[in-house]
Amino acid sequence: MLKFALDAVRHGYVWINQNERGKFFSEGEWEILGRPRTDGWDALTWIAEQPWSSGRVATLGCSSTAEWQMGLAAMDHPAHAAAVPMAQGAGIGRMGPFYEQGNFYRGGAVQLPMVSWLNSTQNTQRPTLPRDLSREDRIRLATYFDLAPSIPSPDWDAAFAHLPLVDFMENTGGPKGVFRELVKRTPDDPAWYEGGLYHDDEDFGVPALWMNSWYDLSVAPNLALYEHVRTRASDPAVREHQYMVIAPTLHCAMYRLRDPLIVGDRDMGNADFGLDEMLFAFLDRFTKGEDNGFEETYPKVRYFAMGENEWRESPSWPPPGARSETLYLSSSGRANSLFGDGRLTGSPEDGASDDAFTYDPMNPVPTRGGNFCCLGDEPEGAFDQRGVEARHDVLVYTSDPLAEPLDVAGPIHVTLFVSSDARDTDFTVKLVDVHPDGRAFNLDDTILRARYREGFDRQVFLEDGEVVELELGPLVTANVFGTGHRVRIEVSSSNFPRYDRNLNTGGDNWSETEGVVAHNVVHHSAEHPSRIVLTVLEP
Repeated sequence: MLKFALDAVRHGYVWINQNERGKFFSEGEWEILGRPRTDGWDALTWIAEQPWSSGRVATLGCSSTAEWQMGLAAMDHPAHAAAVPMAQGAGIGRMGPFYEQGNFYRGGAVQLPMVSWLNSTQNTQRPTLPRDLSREDRIRLATYFDLAPSIPSPDWDAAFAHLPLVDFMENTGGPKGVFRELVKRTPDDPAWYEGGLYHDDEDFGVPALWMNSWYDLSVAPNLALYEHVRTRASDPAVREHQYMVIAPTLHCAMYRLRDPLIVGDRDMGNADFGLDEMLFAFLDRFTKGEDNGFEETYPKVRYFAMGENEWRESPSWPPPGARSETLYLSSSGRANSLFGDGRLTGSPEDGASDDAFTYDPMNPVPTRGGNFCCLGDEPEGAFDQRGVEARHDVLVYTSDPLAEPLDVAGPIHVTLFVSSDARDTDFTVKLVDVHPDGRAFNLDDTILRARYREGFDRQVFLEDGEVVELELGPLVTANVFGTGHRVRIEVSSSNFPRYDRNLNTGGDNWSETEGVVAHNVVHHSAEHPSRIVLTVLEP
């Protein structure tokens, strides 16, 4: 934030950094995303009333300093002139098909990056200064003490493996706080709608410049949020002035670009997009009210097309003119592992077939990179997935080598027809770009807990052997699969510790210490056309 503060002052702005209530030297009790609609409103009111203020205020920040901005923008404070949310996913509750509730869930499974983040963040026990201490003494003591906690990192492998999940903080020696209550909720629990999360039934009151990243946590809900504001804001001027950048970076890394940019192990080339120039042109236009030609200079959407490693401009997301291309899962019944016979084809196979695998929650498929942050020691980004794909409990479906580039830009919908002998289990999907030399880079992934297949407001358990239809995702990316490349998806029942393990019992998972082995099947035929639907641009 220091960079933005210095840059803002150089551009003629007053910079104010506000801590959350109950953090550092701030008084009161901390509540996760609890008070953007009160403390944020009061802060804007105070700023607008100062003699040095123009009465027009912009909000800017990444991650936790972005997550407050949506709830505040929903209130349409008269002084709130512009917003720049960067990597704001943990501030999104329900957004269309996504019930992530502040990145706590995906597809009904707990996202463990949020749990490890809370391990260092939810500290509600802290030293405090006397309430009647003078302002002068507070300023002086702030130079003596640093109230930012330094919490020892646990053995993350052991921490994630420990059961029950509800005891995560106690097991790691982490701070007491909200996790024990949050993990007992369900994805549509009424309590998620009582705090500061922003939901898809709310208005949005300010022009915004959204900064997103392909390898960040919750990129798909972030893009759905942009579309929600662009089409649903009640003020036509607000709808018209929504802008978005999607960079090929990790969480909050869009202003730390190197040439070449390496994300995990994947080379993105030169990904610089002139963030500073765009940012202050936007702020000058909508906060200072300058007639600087911002609308004529910058597109509504600027996104990075991986594979081609180039920036593109679009009036919308997805880009106009996109079409759907469906690839069907196929095999001769042996799609297990990279060495199996799983295929992606242009039409469903005539005969019935299926692929079976065993999911043991005590031997889950390991996470290898991905679209997340803050997951203990786990590296984020794009990595070669062949080590994961060598496992027998990973089904691998791969297209033929492409005769010409396939330009994917937009959502990817996944439909699986599955069965299991467990009352409940998970199914995971990962989209992969396979290079001619065999390297297989992950693009996006998702999960669905089968009990939520009919909606996150209900739990419907499986019957032994019953074939059910699952709609996963949607995933999202912009990636050009080059000539000779292949499209691949992996299907399994775990991606750990990216997501918590389904113990397959049909119980609550968070209080349980033992699981059962599930025997899971993916069906693919004309009757059960398991498939992925890509959003594709014409050459």
